[in-house]
Amino acid sequence: MYKKVILVHGFFKTNRDMMDLKKNLEKLGYQGIALNLPLTFHEIQYGAKCFENKMDKILNNLSKEEKVSLVGHSTGGLIIRTFLSNTKQINKIHRAILISTPNEGCQLAELADKKFPMMTSIFKTLKTLTPENVEKLNINHRKEVEIGVIAGNKSDLLLRKLIKGENDGRVELYSTQYENSIDSIVLPLNHNEIHHQFLVAQLIDEFLRTGKFSK
Repeated sequence: MYKKVILVHGFFKTNRDMMDLKKNLEKLGYQGIALNLPLTFHEIQYGAKCFENKMDKILNNLSKEEKVSLVGHSTGGLIIRTFLSNTKQINKIHRAILISTPNEGCQLAELADKKFPMMTSIFKTLKTLTPENVEKLNINHRKEVEIGVIAGNKSDLLLRKLIKGENDGRVELYSTQYENSIDSIVLPLNHNEIHHQFLVAQLIDEFLRTGKFSK
């Protein structure tokens, strides 16, 4: 069983936001590696390039028998999908999990870009999260790596009323779903709490071992 797991944080966060998940996975026998990426003032493409450079160093130091798994929260999931789309070392990736990732973009990002363009001109990662700009990332699916999706539908965060449809307080549920995932699960948790729960670490463990979630 492959035990190294790369953890990728979301917009306006640092790797500190993934420390609870790292500790929870370590309790389950994994080695968590939480990377720090520029996902606030730069477009996603820049963060994805930084991630690729960090990943190349990690993958180049693996033994022939080793592989790593990837877990991303929110924007971190788009970083992972972009990496998988472009990497030449796909054979060194075991499985990947997207947690509350806006795969179709984010309504709040689109609203901010329309109503407060000065904000998105500063927080460029946010601007990249509009549905139009996510589509422009031109991410291609690589069938070599199985992807699982964990999402929440507890809508109790500030700004939730600005989002149409079922959501986790930040991202609409339909956007978190990924058509090429091999399994997905929805939990009664909000966007900010979901990746801090031990239950989610257990689900990650289950998917990495079996390729599916127990319902």
